[in-house]
Amino acid sequence: MTRVLDVRGLSKGFTMHHLERHMAAFQNISFTLDAGRFLLLKGQNGAGKSSLLRTLYRSYLAGSGEILFHSAHGVIDLARAADVDVTLLRQTEIGFVTQFLTARPRVSAEALVAEPLRRAGRPLDDALAEARHWLKTFGVKPDLWAAYPTTFSGGEQQKVNLARALILPQRLLLLDEPTASLDAGARAALVQRLAELKAGGTAMIGVFHHPGDVAQLIDTEIDLTPDDKLHEDQPHVAL
Repeated sequence: MTRVLDVRGLSKGFTMHHLERHMAAFQNISFTLDAGRFLLLKGQNGAGKSSLLRTLYRSYLAGSGEILFHSAHGVIDLARAADVDVTLLRQTEIGFVTQFLTARPRVSAEALVAEPLRRAGRPLDDALAEARHWLKTFGVKPDLWAAYPTTFSGGEQQKVNLARALILPQRLLLLDEPTASLDAGARAALVQRLAELKAGGTAMIGVFHHPGDVAQLIDTEIDLTPDDKLHEDQPHVAL
């Protein structure tokens, strides 16, 4: 299978200056991930699941270790890559779905969702038509498509967020509690879209409050709970 990610000895911690102590988020994580495979991150609250996702996305800098991403341009270590390279990969090959939408004032829902397609070179009319399709799929009412998501409820914002994040297939997709605030219809649409992307070769790493939502998609799991011995003596996990 086509390799997408090699993570080797990855660790991350945070310095709590007011406490004068260093706290580990996760330690010595190693795994490989191939195209079309789904890795579920498990663990108790505070085990470092979201921190690991943000480190892979390079929102956080790793303390040590390697994140070797097999991009269309060659292998790049996300732990050490230049910011400009990380930005390019985020626009073209690495997606991140969170439970929060970062909406901009005076930008409509349909324009926001269409942006990834526009950056990829799609004509405006085609991009908007595709955006409306996914807004409808995730249950956003047509009356809201031209409205500003900054005025939407949390649940409606999350549907816009999903439509935008999943409209363009990526090589690697990171999912941080994407089902939060979703109704049953939107959750079903999300699972269906993830299944389509997975079948198309997208590699996925996800954190889910209710893993049963995506049980049929999961290929393997890593438990980050500290007392499960998945740190200093953690085995190599290949997907």
